[in-house]
Amino acid sequence: MRALVIGGTMFIGRQLVQSLVKAGHETFILHRKTEHDFGKKVGNLTADRNDAASLKRALAGEKFDYVFDNAYDWQRGTTASHVEATVRACGDNLKRYVFMSSVAAYGDGLNHHEGDALAPDDHPDTYVRNKATSERLLFRMHQRHGIPVVTLRPPYIYGPGNPFYREAFFWDRMRDGRPLIIPGDGRRLMQFAFVKDVVWACMKALDEPAAVGHAFNIANSRPLTQVEVVQALAQAAGRKPPLVRIPRERILQAGGHPLNSPLYFGVYFDMPAITQVVSKAQRVLRFRATTFDEGLKETYRWYQRNRTRQQLDYTFEDRLLARYQVAATVAS
Repeated sequence: MRALVIGGTMFIGRQLVQSLVKAGHETFILHRKTEHDFGKKVGNLTADRNDAASLKRALAGEKFDYVFDNAYDWQRGTTASHVEATVRACGDNLKRYVFMSSVAAYGDGLNHHEGDALAPDDHPDTYVRNKATSERLLFRMHQRHGIPVVTLRPPYIYGPGNPFYREAFFWDRMRDGRPLIIPGDGRRLMQFAFVKDVVWACMKALDEPAAVGHAFNIANSRPLTQVEVVQALAQAAGRKPPLVRIPRERILQAGGHPLNSPLYFGVYFDMPAITQVVSKAQRVLRFRATTFDEGLKETYRWYQRNRTRQQLDYTFEDRLLARYQVAATVAS
């Protein structure tokens, strides 16, 4: 079978390409570069997935059984119209079109099932809006034209090769003997999916007939508080860093940012909670999540092998900690 991975050189896509090749599929990636480092076993197609004409040229004459749409343009956004152009450019030979969505597509709220309403078309957050409208578009194409769509909605994805400054944010500070800032009371919920579990779900979607036309929540079943997350990260590293609770509003007033520098809790890790129920994936796909502790152990081993020591600027954190150090507690 011929498989195409859109966005196949980083994190999820990279591990997915490796799984497809191992399974014996003739595998191609589509990205903006003219070459990749997978070797001759993996074909290379060059296009900007946000440019319909570019896609059409790159895919002219190509036929794929499986397409995995993993790419999202964080600078410009990838809209439903971009996704539609991609589907149409892939031709009429598809057996699966697997779209990487997100728990963010729900917009907000806790304990979401796949049948819950997604965020509205006018949601103020661009990423949320694009994921929700793209899913609606894909399921309309499934209903009207029989496109064999499967969508996956993971929450925070972690694991070896994570390009976002998340796990490494905390481990860098532990390595440097730093206390860790906990925003507010640390009870805000977070839910995770191990990257290898997400790739497993992608592969399972290929041969499970009941998956077609459905969305699946893919995650560890139990959300964790921010304090529990930090404690698990510390346990994986064999450390017990001091934790300093600082009111979230004070952090933000001082200039702290949840996405850009100066970070105070990893990239986009301090956001209002959105959680999900994974019973459908367990029932239909027979999904079984890697425990968070086991996933972190593997991720930390990768971190130790690949993370180079660098001089980090802790000026912002030092300014906060100087005022709130008296509130420090030790993780246990």
